[in-house]
Amino acid sequence: MSPQLEQVRHWLTSLQSKIVNALEETGGAPFSSDAWTRPEGGGGLSRYLENGPVLERAAVLFSHVQGRQLPPSASALRPHLAGRPWEAMGVSLVIHPRNPFVPTVHMNVRCFVAEAIEAGEEDVFWFGGGLDLTPYYPFEEDVRHFHRVCRDALQPFGPDKYPAYKKACDDYFYLKHRRETRGVGGLFFDDLNAGGFEPCFQLTLAVGEAFLPAYHPILECRKDTPYTERHRDFQAYRRGRYVEFNLVYDRGTLFGLQSGGRTESILLSMPPMATWKYDWQPQPGTPEAALYDYLTPREWV
Repeated sequence: MSPQLEQVRHWLTSLQSKIVNALEETGGAPFSSDAWTRPEGGGGLSRYLENGPVLERAAVLFSHVQGRQLPPSASALRPHLAGRPWEAMGVSLVIHPRNPFVPTVHMNVRCFVAEAIEAGEEDVFWFGGGLDLTPYYPFEEDVRHFHRVCRDALQPFGPDKYPAYKKACDDYFYLKHRRETRGVGGLFFDDLNAGGFEPCFQLTLAVGEAFLPAYHPILECRKDTPYTERHRDFQAYRRGRYVEFNLVYDRGTLFGLQSGGRTESILLSMPPMATWKYDWQPQPGTPEAALYDYLTPREWV
């Protein structure tokens, strides 16, 4: 492994530990660990919590895997790289809190390398990642805080980055068949390699390090909010949208399954419980109806 990839791997494993430690302290329950390997090469460490008092399900996953040929989900946008050996590493997380007033959150940071196979070729790298918030009973101050942290994390890399990555997030986390966004957005970027390895790594690092300041204060503030079964029922209904997106649109889920990743870890992103109702609509003027005002892109900061 090159010194550059060693640097990325060290940061990713440290980030996983830091996030898990913070969530264990707030969530009041320890995470379990599952170290896994794959026959094609590589493996990872899944840190997860199920049925905790604060976090109904949480997964903070590290993977570092290799393969002989790029899977279709990775080579579709890069047909000239088809057939190359590849290496990928990253941290991804999804948190499904128990309290309906605490948003679900997702974060992912990753590095991908397509290795040279002929004389004169070079390895091709790219970074990707982002974080996004999916509330059920949204508080505008929480959404604005989340986006403010995202904006500030990218400020050192140019004033164009936050608007571009915010729009990419709004566009990516969109359920076309529902005509609504999955949540209130955040950041999303992919295929980042302009300017060289180190600047791209530093930007990715800034996005990963923004997760705890963006989300942890919201979790701390809302986790003890009183709620009823009505609130839980609506949370389960809206979690169904999360399932729909992950199974129909999410490229990370598709890549993980196509590349032979650990299925249990990949599907830890799913909520522990979700429901569907036929053609259900919230009553106008209810707290449940208020969510739908948030499911179209807007400027938050």
